[in-house]
Amino acid sequence: MAANEANALELKDKLRVLVNNIVDEDNVSVEAADEAIRTLSALKDLKLKRSLSQKLDELAVPPEFRCPISRELMRDPVILATGQTYDRPFIQRWLNEGHRTCPQTQQVLSHSMLTPNYLVRDMISQWCKEHGIELPKPARDVDEEVITDADRDRLNSLLSKLSLSITHQKEAAKELRQLTKRMPSFRTLFGESSDVIPQLLSPLSPGMAYIHPDLHEDLITTVLNLSIHDDNKKRLAENPMVIPQLIDSLKSGTIQTRSNAAAAIFTLSAIDTNKHLIGKSEAIKYLIELLQEGHPLAMKDAASALFSLCLVHENKGRTVREGAVQVILNKIMDHVLVDELLAMLALLSSHPKAIEEMCNLGAVPFFLGVIRESTSERSKENCVAILHTICFSDRTKWKEIRQDEKANGTLSKLAQSGTSRAKRKANGILDRLNKSPSLTHTA
Repeated sequence: MAANEANALELKDKLRVLVNNIVDEDNVSVEAADEAIRTLSALKDLKLKRSLSQKLDELAVPPEFRCPISRELMRDPVILATGQTYDRPFIQRWLNEGHRTCPQTQQVLSHSMLTPNYLVRDMISQWCKEHGIELPKPARDVDEEVITDADRDRLNSLLSKLSLSITHQKEAAKELRQLTKRMPSFRTLFGESSDVIPQLLSPLSPGMAYIHPDLHEDLITTVLNLSIHDDNKKRLAENPMVIPQLIDSLKSGTIQTRSNAAAAIFTLSAIDTNKHLIGKSEAIKYLIELLQEGHPLAMKDAASALFSLCLVHENKGRTVREGAVQVILNKIMDHVLVDELLAMLALLSSHPKAIEEMCNLGAVPFFLGVIRESTSERSKENCVAILHTICFSDRTKWKEIRQDEKANGTLSKLAQSGTSRAKRKANGILDRLNKSPSLTHTA
């Protein structure tokens, strides 16, 4: 409430100055009048919001109507890829900041699309009606909607600088990085002409990562910022310069550059056609190498990109052939990104070669150990899902699983206390083992 009061006072002071200037001047500019109108509108919105907030404080708002991020009554509920519902402006801000996980579950997102939750919206609307509350219309971010000629001129000026001296290039690249991060509207400008992306990437050349690492990092980070905007995803992936430059950046440059290149591949892969396109390049190979190197900053981005790419079956085979299974298992055994990488293995387990490799690498007792010892329900669920696939694919592992069950009752305990999916998978394995005779030999 104190912050709102301070904002109101600030807006009133600003409005007072604007109105005084307008009254005192003979020739009032249109810009000054527009600024006064915007300030007055902001003051009105703040007052309405404060009035609504006070009324909601007096009522018991159902928790499912509150945004998990803002804790406020949702005005525009949308569904994230994980199935969680958030108020659009707050989850959009989360995504715009470059996050690639669900704020509630911490699951890696398979895509960044937001789907309107009409059911929750209707329920909130009905609840407000019953309690005599007029819920304000969803606020639209002006920055996301309005593109001005001044913005276009600014972009063209910065792109022109990229063809000048290295000093000019660095200045322009740094400003483009900042603008595309801070202003969603600026990202849309890059879709207005097919010449813009080639101009942006024109300074990049072999050896650039070593000669001018700061310029390289700023340009690749700009590509990452652009990839957040849904309308840019297809355009960027299909530009013949973008994917090769991202792959080159995965191999060289600062660790931040490599991490941001992996993050850009992740965001671009939200579209299935892009998953196929990226999969046909060498991106998977170098994402695995980046994961294997173990830089904390880059591993999560590399893992997220691989997970997203492997949501199409053909990329699972490519990922397995590039040696991902052993790399991932080694990381998990070193207690690195355990939840995320077990989810990755569970995804890959639908590929026969991945199952074969896991069995050859002695993963069965390891997965059983994770189920017994981990405190993460998600890790247990993914381990038993993999074991379920192994059990139905490789009879030679039944004896190992049966012996563990006799000694530790791992699956029986999970079947009693796990998540609904974990219980179902554990019971599936136990049913299979119980219906089969004890393995004394194999044909």
